[in-house]
Amino acid sequence: MAHHTYKPDDAVCSTLIEFDIEEGVLKNLRVADGCDGNSKAVSRLCEGLKVDQAIRLLKGIECEDKGTSCADQLTKALEKALKG
Repeated sequence: MAHHTYKPDDAVCSTLIEFDIEEGVLKNLRVADGCDGNSKAVSRLCEGLKVDQAIRLLKGIECEDKGTSCADQLTKALEKALKG
């Protein structure tokens, strides 16, 4: 199992995204300092998803007029993790 950490873009509330990938599956997702309810919901909903599925579901979601969101930043973290 590979553990990953990612510092999101300053445009979003979250300050750190941590997760594990095991055999292409997202595990132990934690979003620090984001909107509490949304961070917990995204973490629960993504637990056990294949990484490519999570990317497809969340990529491009925007928060207000920021051009990104904590969920979208998660996809950037996942894509970076896949590239190694």
